[in-house]
Amino acid sequence: MASLSPLFLLLLLIFAFADQCNSQNTTTTECLKLPLLHNRPFVSPAEALLWDYQRLLGLHNRGDPKSPVVSGTLLLVADTGGDLVWVKCSACKTDCSAATHVPGSAFLARHSSTFSPHHCFDSPCRLVPHPPRSHCNHTSRLRSPCRYQYSYADGSLTSGFFSKETTTLNTSNGREASLKSLAFGCGFRVSGPSVSGASFNGAHGVMGLGRGPISFSSQLGRRFGNKFSYCLMDYTISPPPTSFLTIGHNVVPRVSRISYTPLQTNPLSPTFYYIGIQGVSVNGVKLPINPTVWSVDKLGNGGTIIDSGTTLTFLAEPAYRQVLAAFKRRVRRLPSVAEPTPGFDLCVNVSGVSRPNLPKLRFRLVGNSVFSPPSKNYFIETAEQIICLAIQPVNSETGFSVIGNLMQQGFLLEFDRERSRLGFSRHGCALP
Repeated sequence: MASLSPLFLLLLLIFAFADQCNSQNTTTTECLKLPLLHNRPFVSPAEALLWDYQRLLGLHNRGDPKSPVVSGTLLLVADTGGDLVWVKCSACKTDCSAATHVPGSAFLARHSSTFSPHHCFDSPCRLVPHPPRSHCNHTSRLRSPCRYQYSYADGSLTSGFFSKETTTLNTSNGREASLKSLAFGCGFRVSGPSVSGASFNGAHGVMGLGRGPISFSSQLGRRFGNKFSYCLMDYTISPPPTSFLTIGHNVVPRVSRISYTPLQTNPLSPTFYYIGIQGVSVNGVKLPINPTVWSVDKLGNGGTIIDSGTTLTFLAEPAYRQVLAAFKRRVRRLPSVAEPTPGFDLCVNVSGVSRPNLPKLRFRLVGNSVFSPPSKNYFIETAEQIICLAIQPVNSETGFSVIGNLMQQGFLLEFDRERSRLGFSRHGCALP
């Protein structure tokens, strides 16, 4: 089978299941609030590029297929570019001592009276990828559970039973929300650096937030208004600030001044959150980029997605060349570097410059809204006093542009699936 969407390894956030929404700051009557734990998204720029290119390989191949109860607190990685929710599972039943099972490291499936794998003939089983040569016994539910196998571009994989479980979370009004038949992958086999190495940051699974029917946001959306939002805070702040993933109606605080752009659809890539770009400007000057660069063609190629799992931002080659040229013209007064950071086309030396005058980047989106990120969202420090443009080209003709998580820093992003729109505001997150 084809390699599926790689896990985003260089994330700003990994989060644990939590349970409460602050009803004083929102207009919603019921919602869920989950705390985000902010981790440094990369160890080195070279590592960021490596994992991002692997991530894009899977995303561009469109391999992505169409929350579990936890033992203690399990950390899950949030992924808007994927649908599947999966968590590490343990078959431990009787001897679950620390010698055989690290507490809080996996979901103890055999300890739950409400856990059960889907049968391979159940319709939800058709929404997940299966191991090679798997077969289905239509008569025996016990002997033919729905088996899934989810592969990543670097050969990592998770496999086990696609299952359902009942879990309970506290809502903003103090009531308990019982979530029945929550579908997730119970991963009894998890291997490879993408899902178990240092880059996984100690997480125990992935929470898919994509637009497909089995994502966490889709399953909870039916009950909580089909809307969610999050804030990605500056990863350089120490100690890391607190922010949240919020699921529910009217999740944006009343004080927010929020702009909206329509979410677009691509039938050939139904998981992703597409937005429409109408133009790009640098220091107020619109760049001569053909509008067709941003459109989705009849084969489903092109367009732009918002992705929490890609660290850097990737632009279609013609657009990237225009942005790069415009930036180079406007940083000439800053000293160039003797040895450019490998993989980056533009780096400058800012030693002795307290507030370097960097170009201002703006995206004009469909709906006449403007996304204006600060320069720290698209320049990163790759060495002491050396900063580089954190934007890369998409060279594949079948690829699409990606607004990565660094570009999203400091913005509250609202994914309003009910009205098919993306909201964004710099006033919804606490700014440093």
